[in-house]
Amino acid sequence: MRLNISSLEHTSKWEAMDIKLPIFDIKRVKENTQQSPEWVHFGAGNIFRGFVAKCHQQLLDDGLAKTGIIAVETFDYEVIEKVFDPADNLALVVLMNSDGSFDKTVVASIVESMTSENKNHQRLTEIFEAPSLQIASFTITEKGYALKDFSGKYYSFVQVDLDRGPEYATHAMSVVTALLYKRYQKEAMPITLLSMDNCANNGDKVKAAVITIAKEWLKNGFVEEGFVNYVMDEDKVSYPISMIDKITPRPSDIIKAALVSDGLEDMDVVVTSKNTYMAPFVNAEVSEYLVIEDKFPNGRPELEKAGVLFCDRATVNKVETMKVTTCLNPLHTALAVTGCLLGYDLIADEVKNPTLKKLIETIGYTEGLPVVTDPIILSPKAFIDEVVQSRFANPFIPDTPQRIATDTSQKVGIRFGETIKSYVKDPSLDPSSLVGIPLAIASWCRYLMGIDDEGNIFELSSDPMLQTLKETIDTVKMGDDFADLSPILSNREIFGLDLYEVGLGKTIETMFVSMLQGPGAVANTLQAYLK
Repeated sequence: MRLNISSLEHTSKWEAMDIKLPIFDIKRVKENTQQSPEWVHFGAGNIFRGFVAKCHQQLLDDGLAKTGIIAVETFDYEVIEKVFDPADNLALVVLMNSDGSFDKTVVASIVESMTSENKNHQRLTEIFEAPSLQIASFTITEKGYALKDFSGKYYSFVQVDLDRGPEYATHAMSVVTALLYKRYQKEAMPITLLSMDNCANNGDKVKAAVITIAKEWLKNGFVEEGFVNYVMDEDKVSYPISMIDKITPRPSDIIKAALVSDGLEDMDVVVTSKNTYMAPFVNAEVSEYLVIEDKFPNGRPELEKAGVLFCDRATVNKVETMKVTTCLNPLHTALAVTGCLLGYDLIADEVKNPTLKKLIETIGYTEGLPVVTDPIILSPKAFIDEVVQSRFANPFIPDTPQRIATDTSQKVGIRFGETIKSYVKDPSLDPSSLVGIPLAIASWCRYLMGIDDEGNIFELSSDPMLQTLKETIDTVKMGDDFADLSPILSNREIFGLDLYEVGLGKTIETMFVSMLQGPGAVANTLQAYLK
């Protein structure tokens, strides 16, 4: 049996596979959406299918919504052709419990899908000209909002959009701004642009991109000043911030095999020419959090009935800060670099190592909680409990330290630097008393050597600063009893402060040198400091 609309009629077969089916009228919802669209989503990836769309399905099943979601892919057009179209936009969401059991649900809340190519311009225009449209949401990754390169110049493809105007837009943010212009020309109706990407101040990134493009088009004579005023007026176009947290890794061969064993066909993983990994199914962890600033000038679905938390901007910022700077991301990065050094290829296996578990417990509980930003709506301690005891320890989440180690230079300032800053600001705390965070930073520097704890060479994950960092690290050799890491540890662009000025630079160098002293030195150093 294949995953498509017609196969859903065979309910007994799905029940025999213990797969939950949608209970709403899919045909009616699709018709309603065609006539009166309320929600369009850009970025048809796994977290959207496995989390956001699943939440909306709950509203449809409970009779709390009448329209579905329209999915638009802005980057990898093959996804629509090879994943969405064969399954009639359905997704089989498989939640992986830590006991090895699976919770399986067919998600049908995505009722229409397309690419952002010019051929779909007319339909996208119809959607954005509809008074009923409430939300255009995004999971396009942080890079999807970027207009300029490191030198401050517009990317060439963005410059082309700015020069050619809204009728020929291709970049995701240009396409959305062009569609907003259509909505403005119609009746300047209100709408919300909601980023659900895993980056700080995500709504502000959307806002900055849209306003920048609108102003450039104004200068080039493509739009009028009223349009710029429209996208700057948050009573008309709002840009709420959000915090999303759910691990939806690449499709797992274990899940594929289990589904095929159940009797499902065509469950193959698709790898596109742009190296996107997707399948008819989405495997994901059970835990999930979505916190959204409640700012929707044209209304919104009752997603709070599906577990989404709505609050003010300050609270969303606190939740984001809690997750990124103390309760999850710092622990993830610590496991990433140490895992690569110690030969692990699964985060869950690392947590079985008593020393590595002690490392993340030290960073989270001992060093993070004293300075945590408490959002009140979520308990920081309970959040760490779930991360350490359940989420990271789940052996059925195929997440690797190598993946998490990507772009670490862009992360350490937030994930470790913010806690260090908090220690500096608080007269009752001493940054030199920190142990877990300096060990994680020393491990990262040791990781940059590309030599594991047994002396084997391994491939470093991609990082935009890799060449610059290697200029310092390449001066160090295994067995050295001295290392000058000052070009890295004093770099305020990396950590947000000079680690020597706060009493941690020399400590980290000492830890790092200890990790150079032959096979097993990394493990021995971690054990010695974490006693």
